[in-house]
Amino acid sequence: MFLIGEPVPTSPEHALEPMGRALTMGLPTTAAETAPSRASIERPIDLVHLARMTLGDRGLEREVLALFDRQATVLLSRLRASPPGAVTAVAHTLKGSARGVGAWRVADAAEAVERAASAGEADVSAAISRLAAVAEEARAVIAELLRAN
Repeated sequence: MFLIGEPVPTSPEHALEPMGRALTMGLPTTAAETAPSRASIERPIDLVHLARMTLGDRGLEREVLALFDRQATVLLSRLRASPPGAVTAVAHTLKGSARGVGAWRVADAAEAVERAASAGEADVSAAISRLAAVAEEARAVIAELLRAN
């Protein structure tokens, strides 16, 4: 906020600086803060990570989980129907989304699909099947969470 008579900054960087700080307040900033714990990797959805990423807003958690559920369904369908050259990009998208909600096993399986497709491995379908299985497990937990709340 600027006072009357005070010069207003004209550089775009300076004008956006307070907004940038507000948008990132409370979000993890180091690898140690974003890295999943051993216990969280064993669960289909890391609820601690999800709460941290949504700043504890339960409504936002529900919205993000519902979006991930729909996106996982759509992207898995695309993976199965994609030509080999497109598989890497689709798997990469799913990996990022999974990391955002704390679906670490889905992210790891999507990364395995990404690596297999990039390396030109003949049996990418096995990696996609593994990804589909862990994604379905995460989706079942999401459905349960959305019903419970």
